[in-house]
Amino acid sequence: MYRATSSRIVAGSQRMGPTETDTEEGMLKGFRDFVLRGNVVDLSIAVILGAAFNAIVGSLVADVLNPLIAATVGKPDFSGVILHVGGGAIKVGNFLNAVVSFLIVAAVVYFAIVLPMNAFMARIKKPEAPAAPSTKTCPECLSEIPVAAKRCAHCAQPVA
Repeated sequence: MYRATSSRIVAGSQRMGPTETDTEEGMLKGFRDFVLRGNVVDLSIAVILGAAFNAIVGSLVADVLNPLIAATVGKPDFSGVILHVGGGAIKVGNFLNAVVSFLIVAAVVYFAIVLPMNAFMARIKKPEAPAAPSTKTCPECLSEIPVAAKRCAHCAQPVA
């Protein structure tokens, strides 16, 4: 008796389990299926676009906003704030600079991208049709009953 496997014909029924090539093919097929799933591809595209968008936002902050802030308020620089504890130095100022930079970037992204995009999506979004009611009011006891009910569950009155 001959049995067909994925890549060859095996004589007899002495084969106990998958061969090494069958296992490798299964692993590669599983890996291929994993990589080609929609959410993995979408995530990798999002990471690539996020890296490109990071360059745009970084340039906007460094080349446009920081000079505007420096011209009006003065350049906020906290790098001189250092705490000396024992023999080490804790650079609190660098952390504060990173927080201020994050807040500036977050504000720019929110006000320049998120708000306009939400307004645009709200404008083009079609209003949803109201859902059909699933309950009705009993004319006798005024309780809510299912639309398909022929008799009220609370007062036992027939309902048209």
